[in-house]
Amino acid sequence: MEVLEEKEEVEETAEDLKSLNVSDSLQDEETSGPEEEVNAPSDVSGFDWSSIDTSQLPSSYKTNSKKEEKMLHIADHFLQQYTHLCPDRKPLFLHPANECGVEKFVSTTVRPTLLPFPELYYWSGCASFVSNYLTMEPLKCPITPPSSLYSPTTILKYQRGNCFDFSVLLCSLLIGAGYDAYCVHGYATLEICTLDQTQDPCPLLEKPQEVPVKNSIKYRVRIPSEPQSMFELQQKAKKNEEAEDVEKKEEEEEAVTEEEKPKRDPLHGLRVHAWVLVLSGKRKVPETFFINPFTGNSHDTTDECFLGIESIWNHRNYWVNIQDCRKGCKDLSFDLSDAVSWEIMLPESNEPVTESSEKDMNYLQEIEEKDMSFEMPLTWVARIEVSHREFENQYAQGKKVILYKKAKVEKWAPYVNENGLVERLTVYADLDCTEVVEVTEWFKNREDLLDMRKMNKQTRLTTDYFSPRHRLLLEAHTYMSLEQESGHTMEFYHKARADGLWKRVENATEMTEYFVGRDDFLHIRHVEFGERENGMGMAGTRTDARLRPIVEIKETFHRNPEKPADEDIEERIFVITDDSIQLTYHLEDHDTIASKVVFIRALQRHKKGEEIFLTQDTYVKYQPWSSEKHKNVLHLYTLLWELREEQKKLKHQVRESEAELLNILKVREDEEANVKLTVSVYNNAARERRYEAMVGS
Repeated sequence: MEVLEEKEEVEETAEDLKSLNVSDSLQDEETSGPEEEVNAPSDVSGFDWSSIDTSQLPSSYKTNSKKEEKMLHIADHFLQQYTHLCPDRKPLFLHPANECGVEKFVSTTVRPTLLPFPELYYWSGCASFVSNYLTMEPLKCPITPPSSLYSPTTILKYQRGNCFDFSVLLCSLLIGAGYDAYCVHGYATLEICTLDQTQDPCPLLEKPQEVPVKNSIKYRVRIPSEPQSMFELQQKAKKNEEAEDVEKKEEEEEAVTEEEKPKRDPLHGLRVHAWVLVLSGKRKVPETFFINPFTGNSHDTTDECFLGIESIWNHRNYWVNIQDCRKGCKDLSFDLSDAVSWEIMLPESNEPVTESSEKDMNYLQEIEEKDMSFEMPLTWVARIEVSHREFENQYAQGKKVILYKKAKVEKWAPYVNENGLVERLTVYADLDCTEVVEVTEWFKNREDLLDMRKMNKQTRLTTDYFSPRHRLLLEAHTYMSLEQESGHTMEFYHKARADGLWKRVENATEMTEYFVGRDDFLHIRHVEFGERENGMGMAGTRTDARLRPIVEIKETFHRNPEKPADEDIEERIFVITDDSIQLTYHLEDHDTIASKVVFIRALQRHKKGEEIFLTQDTYVKYQPWSSEKHKNVLHLYTLLWELREEQKKLKHQVRESEAELLNILKVREDEEANVKLTVSVYNNAARERRYEAMVGS
């Protein structure tokens, strides 16, 4: 068995080594220093584990069976051989005391469990539950493993624990879900051990990677370039390189300021940490990876945050790492059947015995002769149970706060907040997190189906996002306030609307509507409003106050392939104040100039009604590619009458759009003033609360 050398023992200076030779009291003082206090929850120091009630625990918690006693004897014998062969290695974490003060082998503390929640059938759900449900406690001494390891049931009951408690619970859930998972005792960086994420970017701000689109064009026409001087190009490239170097240095200096530079940790490489290892194979896991139980995030086995491994274990066996960890974990082999890399405690008969040193062979033979038929005792831990109510309210203090670099994430359990708020992301402009740039909030179980809200503190714009089936078919709403004419952008689920309206943008002077998939190929309608005149509408009513004089209506249409281009209108403009109409037609493939028709005050009003007078002064026509039909005055007369009817309909539609917008604002005001939360009939936690309320009354 080879000796695992510590990285810091090779690289650190004599002065650093001197600073590490402190007494136990100084080590305890180190754990309660500012670095630990900042990252530990505020209520951790006030909890006394010695005061917990153990009187109601099962007998397996208070005594050891004969098989467990034999397992402890094997572990002690294994430890003697280990310390003899590797005197420079740290003591192994084998049989710490449980909550009743009884020593238990670490493998028997793992209780494989599959809980009845779909989310916990996947590793990500298990890791998220453990990291959210438990409150992190730092180790009493950062460079030594704990002297006790409590059962997962006790840890769940009090919702707190150190990294070893987190790992054992997570490993129990993962093995129960079918994963090949192991608890790891090793070493990690200060940030990992103390749950310090203030130097990490917020994962909610990471943009998904764009998949490059491959161009299917095999052959291209090569366009000859203009002749250029090679000397000028070289000089230009040289100047560009110098400018880029200067900019790069400036960016690096700005990016790595004194505040952002991590302080050197004198205990680097010595800080003890526990996490979970998931091997590839089972549950179709493609690659082996680590899980940090404090955050629930997965890490590659080559991650530089993990500095070394002492041992790993599951509910069946215990392995000691005998590989060199001076370069961290990136060069480690996780083939546990390789006796050159891993020393197993209980030999498995189905594993071939590889070559080793004479001492190792003698030790293996001795173990095989005495304990070849011995198997790991069954777990002493009682059944792990989590109620629906506990699973729904995962946060120990009702709320969880995570600090990232220039960002803060707050999480709540459903139904904790009356407005349905479950998560909030606050983005800051500075490292001290004093200047707020943007706030994003997520909601659940709201009757108005509000999912997310983004508030830009610089532009003062708020955007609400709604899930489908909203009663107003609203998908998103951007605004500064819910007052009318203050600027609103509304997006709709257009497939559910009869008119195909996708978006409406409105302010005090104009309104633009965008349509999708209409039979008449309309896709944009733009309306300009004038200033209100005195006496327009009735004062005191909000609906009449919205009536603004319509100045102009412009509509844009997509190409209708079933019509000739000179009969297919691309754009029509109704200028209400000037009583004019302008038509612009689509172009054919070979055309360069669009055909146009303009009617100028061709309609005159009399007592008997309206009459049309078409003269050279009342219309202008430019249709260079039109047929003889379009040159007929009767055709223009009929067209104008149709346009006048369309104009009346458009005015009515504009008023309906204004009324709809006003109604949406009124509904949104009522919904925000009286937020109601819905409860699904399948929500077991809600049913438990209702039952308790009925029994209590």
